[in-house]
Amino acid sequence: MKYKRTVLLDLDGVLNQYNGKFEADFIPPPLNGAKEFLEKLSQRFDVKLFTTRNRLLAAKWLIEHRLDIYISDITNVKEPAWLHIDDRCLKFNGNFDETFTNIQTFDVWYKS
Repeated sequence: MKYKRTVLLDLDGVLNQYNGKFEADFIPPPLNGAKEFLEKLSQRFDVKLFTTRNRLLAAKWLIEHRLDIYISDITNVKEPAWLHIDDRCLKFNGNFDETFTNIQTFDVWYKS
């Protein structure tokens, strides 16, 4: 079996219709295209869900939306991974001044 690189994929703001209003006992439904994206991604990568939400609630959400077959694990730990996909990340380009500016002007995609 060929080794697959790991991708850590955030839940809120990436897979679901999150708008910034956190509810501890409710996870919004998946974004359109999330299932197809996960299916394609899981063919080439070991996909782990990275979330600070309750692990059991996240697992139930994955099962309810038939997305669990694409996810190998759920974690709240920044594990070694080839890539992280998150709605609240910046790519460091080696320039601290530009990075500082990007931090100051940062906004999540669903507020743009």
